[in-house]
Amino acid sequence: QRLEDAGLPLPLDDERLVKEIALFADRTDISEELTRAASHVQQFRSYLASDTPAGRSLDFLLQEFFREFNTMGSKCNNAEIAHHVVTAKTELEKIREQVQNAE
Repeated sequence: QRLEDAGLPLPLDDERLVKEIALFADRTDISEELTRAASHVQQFRSYLASDTPAGRSLDFLLQEFFREFNTMGSKCNNAEIAHHVVTAKTELEKIREQVQNAE
């Protein structure tokens, strides 16, 4: 569908080509990781808004963030996304250092 939307119609009679493109698209699709990262952001905000101690929970959640970003980085074939992943992981480490000092 994305190829068609980009004006690159796919010859559907070439089954091997269609399978290869589908496999490549599946291996490089980071939409699932983006969805989970967005969910982590909501949970992170919820922990911050809570009156209960959340240091350990925040630390665990940051580990999950890190895993999502690692997966995005390994899946993407885009230099711009890879650059953003490195920046995000750097920022996560800064946040993690602060969270480890929180109760």
